[in-house]
Amino acid sequence: MNSLVNRFMHYISFDTQSETDIEQIPSTKKQLKLAEYLFESMQLMGMEDVTIDGHGYVMGTLPSNIEKEVPTIGFIAHYDTSPDFSGKDITPIFRMNYDGGDIMLNEELGLKMTTKEFPELTQYKGQNLITTDGTTLLGADDKAGIAEIITAIDEMIADDSIKHGKIRIGFTPDEEVGRGADLFDVEKFGADWAYTMDGSEIGELEYENFNAAGAKITFKGKIVHPGYAINKMVNSMTRAAEFTLAMPTTEVPELTTKHEGFYHLMSVNGEVEETKLDYIIRDHDKVKFEERKKFIENLVNDFKKKYGDDSVILEMKDQYYNMKEMIEPQMHIVEIAEQAMKNLNIKPNIKAIRGGTDGARLSFMKLPCPNIFAGGHNFHGRYEFVPVESMMKAKDVIIEIAKLTATTKS
Repeated sequence: MNSLVNRFMHYISFDTQSETDIEQIPSTKKQLKLAEYLFESMQLMGMEDVTIDGHGYVMGTLPSNIEKEVPTIGFIAHYDTSPDFSGKDITPIFRMNYDGGDIMLNEELGLKMTTKEFPELTQYKGQNLITTDGTTLLGADDKAGIAEIITAIDEMIADDSIKHGKIRIGFTPDEEVGRGADLFDVEKFGADWAYTMDGSEIGELEYENFNAAGAKITFKGKIVHPGYAINKMVNSMTRAAEFTLAMPTTEVPELTTKHEGFYHLMSVNGEVEETKLDYIIRDHDKVKFEERKKFIENLVNDFKKKYGDDSVILEMKDQYYNMKEMIEPQMHIVEIAEQAMKNLNIKPNIKAIRGGTDGARLSFMKLPCPNIFAGGHNFHGRYEFVPVESMMKAKDVIIEIAKLTATTKS
């Protein structure tokens, strides 16, 4: 346990927050400090073919220790943290033998994590939790995944009785801003399939995710002196508000669950002359996904007819697609992970991701890549926590997958 926890604690000491709307990869240079540390650590561990490129993609190989040819598998995690909440100067708090009740994160700020708001806490009574101090996120997304992968590889290096084929590991920047797979060299990685260690609670196993698009809608206005504005002023903020009120009010993240899709207004930036709305569009079903995009297009066209072609501008771009399409023809890779969990007395929780991972993009780049739990909860904010026992189990799942793959035919 100590090596896994110590690694995790050290990794979260690096500020690796990524940033949206930045063309370069990584979007923040500070991410490279952890990438370089991982590169050096993997070399010191005795891994082979350890590489890091100028964009911070880190890869390495654990050679096979069996004679027969079996598939090469991979394990992948990202090291950036959410751009939406600070990951600088994280002060993790280790809570041994958690009593199952409310947790005071920060007395000075009066911040408490209650079982009423976060009922999942109660399932970890008696376990050891790592929480924030209420001022930053924790970084379990996805530094827990990195610690689990590195620790699993380290244990397999130390114990030659664990039989496995060739294993590749990879760590990526900028997953949180949707660009982690942009420059991932699938051919260089050279795995037949891989797993991202980027899920949440223990037992999660995911091979389907949202289809995703982003829509930026710009409303144009005209400013004149408000005292003389009659029949002259055009307030872009008013038109943007009219647009948002015309959107489906129940098809939003806070009112949808499971396979239900949504529209999510991420940000509003406006003045009289120009207002920008930033939406994301999500749906597991490809047909419904296309219908959602068409709804936005039609609504924008309605506004153009009402106010003029130059009154509103739509920029819409697909971001990623449901990896189910690419993985279902190769369901044995999901079945191996499911069996690994069962062998470890973990109840598999096969579910759809209400989001996306690097694995979604990689699956369409011919690297099928389901997602496995890393153990954390409440990502991207001050209420994030991770049970140590869940991280240990995730590490064990990696090793068990390696062992099971060693018994398959190439």
